[in-house]
Formats: sequence, C-alpha cells, structure tokens
Amino acid sequence: MGTFRRRLLLAVDAKGYGRVDVVTQRQLQEAIQNLLTAAADASGLERERWETQVGGDSVLAVLPEGASEPHLVDTFMRHLDAGLREFNHTRTREAWLRLRVAVHFGTAAVAANGFEGRAPVEIGRMLDSAPLRSALDAAPEACMALAVSSTVFNDVVREAYTTIRAREFHEVRIEEKEYAGRIWIRVPGHDGPLPGPGAAGAGAAPSGPAGPAPGGAEGGESSDARPLNAPTPPGDTVVQVISGTVHAPGAVFGISK
Repeated sequence: MGTFRRRLLLAVDAKGYGRVDVVTQRQLQEAIQNLLTAAADASGLERERWETQVGGDSVLAVLPEGASEPHLVDTFMRHLDAGLREFNHTRTREAWLRLRVAVHFGTAAVAANGFEGRAPVEIGRMLDSAPLRSALDAAPEACMALAVSSTVFNDVVREAYTTIRAREFHEVRIEEKEYAGRIWIRVPGHDGPLPGPGAAGAGAAPSGPAGPAPGGAEGGESSDARPLNAPTPPGDTVVQVISGTVHAPGAVFGISK
C-alpha cells in the first residue's frame, strides 16, 4: 500500500509553443525554467525541493510538504507575471512566452513514471480546460492566466490569506474527460469578463467574478449561501422565518426600508 499524502501542486504550459521554430522553442524552454526558479526563490518556495515532471513547454511540480499555499498563489504568481513581462518586453509578439498556470492541493505521490493520485490528474484537466485557454486568448496583452481549484480558492483566497481579492477571480465549471468540477480563473492585469460558454467550449459555464460567495467541497460543488457577516446587497429581499414561541415584550416586528 502506498503512502497517503496531500501535497500542493503547480502546473504550467506555454501557449502556442508548437507554432514557433526550434530556436524559439529552446529559448522558451530555458525561460520557463529560469522564471519558475526566480519566482520560487523570491517566494521562499525552495524549488530545489520540488518533485517535477517536465515535458518541453510544460512543467508539473509537486511541492514539498509544508509549502506555503498563500506564497504560491500570491507572491510567486506576482513574480512570475513580472518575469514574463520582462522577458517578453523586447520580443516580437509571435515569440512571446505566455503561460497557462494551475494550482491545486490534493493527494499526490511520486510513481514509476511521474506521479500518482487524484491531484495530478485533476490539475492536468484544469490546465488543459477550455475556459482557461479562452481566458488567456481573451486577454492578448496578458502574459499568463491562472486557475486554482476549489480547495485552494476557498481555503486561501476567500479566507483572505493573500493580497489578491476574491473578486479578481471568476468561477467556472469545467468538464474535461473524467473530471468535472469548479475552478477559479484570474488573468493578471485583465479585469474584463471571461468569454461566454460558446467561446469557452462545451461544458464551460462561467459565472462571473467570485465575490463573497461561499466555498464548497473539492470536486467542484459549492454552496450558494453568503457568509454571515456579508452585507445584504441593495435590492435584495430578506425573509426571516421564526418557528416556535417568541418572548419579546415591547418589541416591534415589521419591515423597514
């Protein structure tokens, strides 16, 4: 029986890699490795301890136990985006390095030919999902598009462990092969809406920016209830149902506008 471990995972893949020449491919491969290392060093994420599976223009990494999720979602991504912009600054648009990036937390372990567990499969589906691809396509000036899983969004972003606000992410439901669930997408520097279901492809259902909506279990399901301390939006109706006997001498019950 294998060892059960939950780990933090990062996956990246370059857009349009197969359409460039060999010289550019070599440059992009080197840049991916250099930028990941620089962002990890700036975030205290010890890249030398990552367990990685590399495939040309893509990297799947399982971070060591105890790696900081807020640092990966926040500091690391800010440095990665800045590094991408600097790398692309003097390059022709056709030779830009633009990345799809995914972050997940779940069961993963090293196996004979890579990794085993649900999380490596799930993060692969997130990375290849039509909504994430469409999000990067819809923002031609952006250098990266980030997708985080329900677990990461609910536990890290929504709980305000990062300086990135929850409303900067857009919630999307995906169906990719055997995986169906919800992911949250953010395109740094792009505040516009994500493409609609038609542009995102079959199975994609963008639902707008993620506000103070509540979390759900990993696997894609989330509740529609608001946090208890969230204000009632203007125009909403609040109905309070009281069951049983209420003892409230001198109280006035009614509606206030």
